[in-house]
Amino acid sequence: MKSVIMGLLAETALHPGTEQSAGVIDLPVAREAVNGYPVLVGSSLKGALRDLAEQNWGEKNSRVESIFGKQDNAGAVAVTDARLLLLPARSLTGHYKWVTCPYLLERYQRDRELVGMPYDFNIPEVKKEQAMIHADGKSDQQDAFFLEELVFNVKRQDLSSLINSVSGLISHQSVQNRLAGQLAVISDDDFAYFAQYGLQVNARNVLDNKSKTSKNLWYEETIPPDSLFYALLIPRPGADDVLTELQKLFTARPYLQVGGNETVGQGWCAVTWLAGKDGGR
Repeated sequence: MKSVIMGLLAETALHPGTEQSAGVIDLPVAREAVNGYPVLVGSSLKGALRDLAEQNWGEKNSRVESIFGKQDNAGAVAVTDARLLLLPARSLTGHYKWVTCPYLLERYQRDRELVGMPYDFNIPEVKKEQAMIHADGKSDQQDAFFLEELVFNVKRQDLSSLINSVSGLISHQSVQNRLAGQLAVISDDDFAYFAQYGLQVNARNVLDNKSKTSKNLWYEETIPPDSLFYALLIPRPGADDVLTELQKLFTARPYLQVGGNETVGQGWCAVTWLAGKDGGR
């Protein structure tokens, strides 16, 4: 097994935190510096994988240090940032949509090439305020729909190859079945709006034990459930077998907890494992 793409479908809200506040949001999520897209930082993701390995193999197990490294010694596998691919967006004219954009799809193509995995989908061309949906004879025949407070003109195209490629990152068959009816490709500029302003912001509080009055109120940003991310796992030369070892961690329970707020049930992702050259799913 050469390299893999690990799919991460959010089962609960995610809070990959950052040390910087953003305006009235005290605890924003981590974002890519250039485009502002939410991201699961590679160091945090690698730490989550290491923690899972320690739970299964033991903290002092030699495999943990050989795969993930130790002080002054690099590990046998490189873990990239987990990049956003699909983001749920509220639809005022129906069920929510999974939105993506040409830039994210282009980046997904390039990442598949990097791990030696072919792709057979073309990137749809969409204009601003336009949404491309799958034309299968079953989709809603409306000419426009609302995402949040924005209206989009509907354009239909056969997106079967794109849907098949993305489905491999989703572990649940029931969710894969919904993808064709809920996928919407919008322009890069429109997607940037949802990535910046479409995340949920929760008010959290600490109460005084006696008076039950507020001691500390803060606002915290989270990535919604059903968001889809993916990361690349690339072994160092001569260490191809480490990915097989890591894959075994998810055989019985294909879930991983990433980010903060574990004690309130956040951060759980369903994991899939797509192999590149000389490998298989």
